[in-house]
Amino acid sequence: MGNQGHHLILGELEDLITGRPLADTHDERYRQKIARLLIAEKGYLKQDIESRRELMVQAGEKRAVIRIDLLIKLAGRVCMIIRYGPGSIVTRRRPVLAASRLLTGYQIPIVVVTNGKDAELLDGASGRVVSSGLETVPTRLQLLEIAAAADFNVISPKRAEMESRLVYCYEVDGSCPCDEDICRL
Repeated sequence: MGNQGHHLILGELEDLITGRPLADTHDERYRQKIARLLIAEKGYLKQDIESRRELMVQAGEKRAVIRIDLLIKLAGRVCMIIRYGPGSIVTRRRPVLAASRLLTGYQIPIVVVTNGKDAELLDGASGRVVSSGLETVPTRLQLLEIAAAADFNVISPKRAEMESRLVYCYEVDGSCPCDEDICRL
């Protein structure tokens, strides 16, 4: 066991999606729990899921790279993203919605924010909460149906700039310097 900053390192674990070794932290255990839920209970295939996608965000001259925990890609498009964060999930809604408008150039239909114990599913286009609880994360079949009805609207450059500023302000400004999920450039 080690300690890096204020993040307790409990050893090493294997990422369920990639098979790569990761630092075993309480936060990483929750991320792996969510990945197991997707595969074991919701019917997703490992190849449907991308973990730790990097996202460049910018506010004026300030730039940083953050990580989005899980992306679900079906029928050639990212249809859902999942962002984990400890504590209150209500305060995490807006930055994850903003990220859903930056990752692909189009609006990702389903946005999930979770603390590993609870979750909220948001409609990407409207931002409204459509359900609560990890058990309401859509199955693979349900997400395929949602995606078939989704518009995947293109995000304008001006909107993308504003969403990027928002993510930067929420996720980077004031964040802990030892947070390894953020890389200030």
